[in-house]
Formats: sequence, structure tokens, C-alpha cells
Amino acid sequence: MPVKSKSSYIYVMKMFYTLVLVLQTHFLFAQADPFNYSSSKHLTGRKAAVVSAHPMASDAGLQMLKQGGNAIDAAIATQLALAVVFPGAGNLGGGGFMVAHLSDGRNLAIDYREKAPAAAQRDMYLDSSGNVIKGLSTSGHKASGVPGTVAGLVASHSYGKLPFAKLVEPAIRLARGFVITALEARNLNGDKEAFLKNNTRPTAFVRNSPWKAGDTLVQPELERTLIRIRDQGMKGFYEGETARLIVEEMQRGGGLITLEDLANYRAAERKAVTFPYKGYTVITMSLPSSGGVVLQQMLKMTENRNLGRLGFHSPAAVQLMVESERRAYADRAEFLGDTDYVRVPVKKLVSKDYLEQRMKDFVPGVAGNSERTIAGHISESEETTHLSVYDQSGNAVSVTTTLNDNYGSKTVIGGAGFLMNNEMDDFSVKPGVPNMYGALGTEANAIAPGKRMLSSMTPSIILQKGKPFMIVGTPGGTTITTSVYQSIVNVIDFNLSAFDAVNKPKFHHQWKPDWIYVERDFPMDVREALQKMGYEVRERGNIGRTELIMITRKGVEAVADKRGDDSASAL
Repeated sequence: MPVKSKSSYIYVMKMFYTLVLVLQTHFLFAQADPFNYSSSKHLTGRKAAVVSAHPMASDAGLQMLKQGGNAIDAAIATQLALAVVFPGAGNLGGGGFMVAHLSDGRNLAIDYREKAPAAAQRDMYLDSSGNVIKGLSTSGHKASGVPGTVAGLVASHSYGKLPFAKLVEPAIRLARGFVITALEARNLNGDKEAFLKNNTRPTAFVRNSPWKAGDTLVQPELERTLIRIRDQGMKGFYEGETARLIVEEMQRGGGLITLEDLANYRAAERKAVTFPYKGYTVITMSLPSSGGVVLQQMLKMTENRNLGRLGFHSPAAVQLMVESERRAYADRAEFLGDTDYVRVPVKKLVSKDYLEQRMKDFVPGVAGNSERTIAGHISESEETTHLSVYDQSGNAVSVTTTLNDNYGSKTVIGGAGFLMNNEMDDFSVKPGVPNMYGALGTEANAIAPGKRMLSSMTPSIILQKGKPFMIVGTPGGTTITTSVYQSIVNVIDFNLSAFDAVNKPKFHHQWKPDWIYVERDFPMDVREALQKMGYEVRERGNIGRTELIMITRKGVEAVADKRGDDSASAL
């Protein structure tokens, strides 16, 4: 009897501990409720964090970290979830860039920018008189480049730890239904007519009654596409059923993308741009992202001019930064393009002597002029989205992806359920004619078959003594690089907190048009001081949606921008 009682006791205790373990695992790995969630704007974790444009996407990334994945795994799961819950910019039909610093010291830069279809040609958006045909490069089927997102995710996965299929599962579950926010409802309602105009089949984004906060968005076609990607990887998108649906949609709407274009697409591993700044090391993206050149130019033009002493948002500091932005964007328009197709004098553009020469005509207290300040002499709606990830092993990942405009080309692939990009507008449709963001370009960024269009995306990582200190990036078209620039100097030069570095009002200058954009809450006294110097100051809506992670002795601080539904998750 005692033996039997002892055996029974051991059995009961084993069952008890098994139940405890199951319950712990359930609660540890349980996903947030897609029908009841909220944003977390500022969190500090002990060892890891994910920040993105949507709470459910940040949670998807965090779940991968909890299940033993690394920052690459989390970034992939977050991107896939954004393709479901943030359709305006999160995407399968777009592209982007990933910058990473791994715990073993390696830097990664993966380019999955869209490409021009093989049938594209230089003057494809011009009429017989050589004038730009309004809207042709910005909406509808012909505005789309060959998408790169799925190829980029697969290329990134070689540095991950978890099975790719596991990384897709949160997105598949979300495609079965989640409640939308008030902001998403406004966006869907605002673009209803554009969806009706630019689609050949019914879409999940259009319904008879207006969308409102708390409504459930169900995307069965997208779910099936995600299942094909889960089961077949690259082939689940660039070949087979999904590829057939893309091409059929292009044929119905006059688009150019073919089965050959899809089959030939590959992501490219680039050399990350690295450079020192005031004792830190900046890691960012190389061309065809203009960010690596433009960010380096701006930081280096102001590095030795005592920004910190001038003071945050002082008229003198803002003027100095504006004038560095003016010169960098003039060079962007003249010289930058896809280095697989054109020669870009990058070393010269970021050299000390060249940048000192660029700032020689800077006069404190006197507005510059974009007619006089042109490119130096050498012998991108803003519906992008960004995510930042840091894991418990010290891996840091910064990813920016885009459809270009809000909801891209407004064209959904019939039967596949995802939106296509309108990135062809990021080429110089006609040299000297601005794109939708007012950005100018030359022959360096002219359309050519298979060429990648120039981008403003600037995913960045800042190291301190060789270890990740800050992970930062933002959407915002041409305002991306100036916002990343301001975020970096806000922390390093002006000693702002991570929260203030993200949320304090921002400003932007891009050479042409020759005015300073400021957000609505930008200080009036600073505006007036700039106007007295001779600047034209124009108020506009939100500039970007910065996602920032800072690693300090206190832990991993994650800040999600106040300007949207952005949300942080942390361990």
C-alpha cells in the first residue's frame, strides 16, 4: 500500500507539473487578441524589443523571440503581419531594405527594392509631345514595379533560426480577421473611389457601408496567398498560382509585369554603409537607397559645427540643419541612382574636402537659396513603414518597406488579395519633373528594364563601442532621411530622451521646392525667426512615424511614434 501510494503521489505530481508547464507555455506564447488590442508607445524591456506600425505586428515579432527566434525571425514575422494589418504600407506587393548588425559583428544589408519590368522603357509615362501623363506612374496597373518583399524575406531568413513556416503563421491567423483602428477606417473610406477605379475584381477593402473603428477586416484571398508562401517559400509567390494571378491582373489592367519578370527577381546582398559620427558608428543602407549617401552627407556637414551648443530647436541649429539638407538633396537629385546601371561618385560625395566645400557659402542667419545652391561639381505618400528589432543575443535589425503611396497603386491582385506598389513613380519619369513627393532626378534615375528605382528609405543602426546603441528608421517619402538625421542628432548632439527624439516636432527641407516644411506643433517663435532670416516656412501634417529602440544600461527602451497606431513590444 505505501508503495502504491508513493507511485500515485509521483504520478499526480508529474501531472501537476506538466499542467503548470503547459499553462506557462500557453500564456508565454499566447498572441495578443486581434479583436481587442491597444498600442504601447513606450516600453522598457530587460533584453529584447520590437517596434512597428501596428500592435499586432509588433506582437507577432515578439512571439518569435519568445519561441527562441532571433531578431531576423522577428523582423520577418513582423513584416508579414504588417502585410495583413497595415495594408496601406505593409506589403507583399512592394519592396524594401533590411540593415542588420549581428551579435558576431557582421553587418548585413539586403536590398529587395522593386524593379522595372522588362517591358518598361525610359519614356513610358510621356505623351507624344513629351509631357508627363498625369497619374499613369502613380495609380493603376502600369505604375507597379516587380515586387521584392517576399524575395527579401526569404533571403533574410538564411540568418534566422526558426522554420520559415512558423514565421508566416501569425500573418495567416490575422488574415482570418482582426478589428481595424479608427485611423485605418478613415484611410479605407478615403480611398474607396480609388479602389473602385483601379481594380478589375472585388476587394476586401471596399464595402457598401463606411468602415468604422472596431469593424473586422477579413482577407481570405490574402490568407491563401500567405499559405502558399508558407508551404512553398519563394515559389509560392514568384511561380505557380500566385504568379499566375499577378500576371492575369496585369493583363486585365494594362500592367507590364510578366511571368518572366517574377521568375527572374532576386533580392541582392549589398555592402552596408558604415561611417563614424562623434564616437559612434552609423550603419545604414547603400544605393539604390539614397539614405546611405544623404544621411552621411548631412551628418558630416554639421558634425564639427557645435550643434549641441546651439541648442535643440534653436533657430541657429534648425538653419544649419536645413542648409545641410538643402545641399544633400541637391546632390541626390543630380547624381544618385541604381549602381547596377549607372556610375555614382559615392566616395567623392561623402569625402571631407567635398562636404567642406559644399558648406563654404553657408551664412548663419541668412536663408540659402536653391537656385544658387545647386548640385556640387564632381570631376520619395509617404506610405512606407518601418520596424526595429533587438533580441536577447544582441542582434539588431532595422527594416523599411514600402508600397510608395498610401495603398500603393490602389490595385489589388484579383484572387491573391494583396496590393501592388506604385514605385515606378520613384524613377525620374522625366528628368527635371518632380515625382509625387516633389523629388527631382536626372538620367541617373531614368527608367530602364530591370533597374531598381532610387529610394529614400534609410533603415539605420548606431553602434557605441561596437555594440548596438540605437535602431531607428521611419516612413515618409523624401522626409525619411531628414527624420532619421534629426532622430540621431536629437539623441547624440542634443541629449534628448528616446521618447522626445521620436515625438518632438520635426522639420524638412529637400532643396526643391525651396521651403521648410514644419509639423503643426513646431514652435511658432522658431518659425518666425526662420522667416526673418528669409526662409519660407510651410506647415504640413505629420512627418514620418519613427520607430526607435535604444539599448542602455537600464535595459532595452522601445519607442513607437505618437503619429499613428504604432506600437512597441518588449521582453
